[in-house]
Amino acid sequence: LVHAGTAGTSTEIKSEGSYEGRLQRTDARGTNIWRSFTKKIVRTDLPGNCPRSLSVYPTSENGVTAHRGDSLRFPENSLRAFSAGNAVGADWIETDVRTTSDGKLVLLHNGTTKAYCSVDRSVSESTYAELRELDLAEKFRAKGGFSLKDCPKHEIVLFEDALDLILKERKARLSIQPKSDCVDQVMEIVRRKNALGWVGFNDGSLAKMRRVKELEPSVTVFWDRGRLDVDADIKTAKQYGFEWIVPNRRDVTPDKVKKIHDAGIKVGVWTVNDPAEMKRFLDMGVDRIYTDDPLALKKILDSRCK
Repeated sequence: LVHAGTAGTSTEIKSEGSYEGRLQRTDARGTNIWRSFTKKIVRTDLPGNCPRSLSVYPTSENGVTAHRGDSLRFPENSLRAFSAGNAVGADWIETDVRTTSDGKLVLLHNGTTKAYCSVDRSVSESTYAELRELDLAEKFRAKGGFSLKDCPKHEIVLFEDALDLILKERKARLSIQPKSDCVDQVMEIVRRKNALGWVGFNDGSLAKMRRVKELEPSVTVFWDRGRLDVDADIKTAKQYGFEWIVPNRRDVTPDKVKKIHDAGIKVGVWTVNDPAEMKRFLDMGVDRIYTDDPLALKKILDSRCK
């Protein structure tokens, strides 16, 4: 499925790759029209920091990763946050996966629920049913001054349900951070749902990211780095086929960005919520920004494409 703009749009091709699928167009009455196609489209001639590709995904690659969804406006790692991330135009949505005591894969960044509600439970020592009883929007609601109507109860989300949402809405892809030792289990679900093309993985654990590539070399890896050792990290990324190096925002400089790019690796940065800081990283040539405020980042990118 490819969204390639309005009818009549021309594109200067820079390099090619063959894709097959269906193309959606809208006629003068607003009716969606579908037709099968085979296209050779990868790169477009656009200004810096503009989307560089028309891909097989409806949201072209634009460098906007919605960190735990649109987590500024909705409880993090909730289906509402993911849908909102899709709505604002993020091309990737990042999430965290943990394993419960009864073997279920659920979405939660922290190992306990203390940061989200007044009940403190360990994910790994609780069953899915026990965790599902909790309202993980409780503290988000209180902090934002929202009513229960405006911000309903948020039950912990199963990984499978999040993946189903991604496949249903068919906009952004899902970047999975395996907080527990669950790469194999996650990949089993992804394969069962024929969703290999809709997921990537991000983490700082070399063992986990190496395992991803062992299981499926085609799956994108965003290798998180808390502290960059540029030469060593480039060597490791090249050795294992990691497409991205994603350092913390405090450790990104123009020289480091250039060196990683010169090695043929893309550069991301996490987690950036200040618009001025977003612009600074974009000016450095950073390819991707992880943010709790994907709307703000998307507006900046759109303004640079005019």
